[in-house]
Amino acid sequence: MGEIGQLEDEAVKRKQRLAALKRKLQGGNEGEAKKAAEDDSDLPKPIFRSYKPVTEDLHDNVLPEAEPADVADAVKDSLESSKEVVLDELDFMNLAPRKPDWDLKRDIEKKLAKLEKRTSRAIGEIIRERLKGNDLADAVAAGASHAAAADDDDM
Repeated sequence: MGEIGQLEDEAVKRKQRLAALKRKLQGGNEGEAKKAAEDDSDLPKPIFRSYKPVTEDLHDNVLPEAEPADVADAVKDSLESSKEVVLDELDFMNLAPRKPDWDLKRDIEKKLAKLEKRTSRAIGEIIRERLKGNDLADAVAAGASHAAAADDDDM
């Protein structure tokens, strides 16, 4: 039963909305003329740069023709500055092409860092084993040769 009352209420509201819309459309024609007059006053005025309007009303909105500026001095200055040699300002290091394998070196750099750590760890273990075996002289020689090789690689 509650549903029937609710449906009737919705039907009444719908009828009221339709009646209001109908009144608005019938009376809207008179109101539209007033609104159109108000909208015309709110519209921006056109400004004509290259267009020459036909009607006299729009001649007030025409911009005066611009006179071209004298560019002879600017051209002379640029020609004089181009005569000077600009080689001092160029940095040839930035202009030099990269080596063909630069991207490979970049990609492998992380892997090489890991390998370097593993290599140094393995050499350390070998030195410890030799120290345990009381071959102190051999261990010192191996460590010194590895240090010398590392120094050569850095240079």
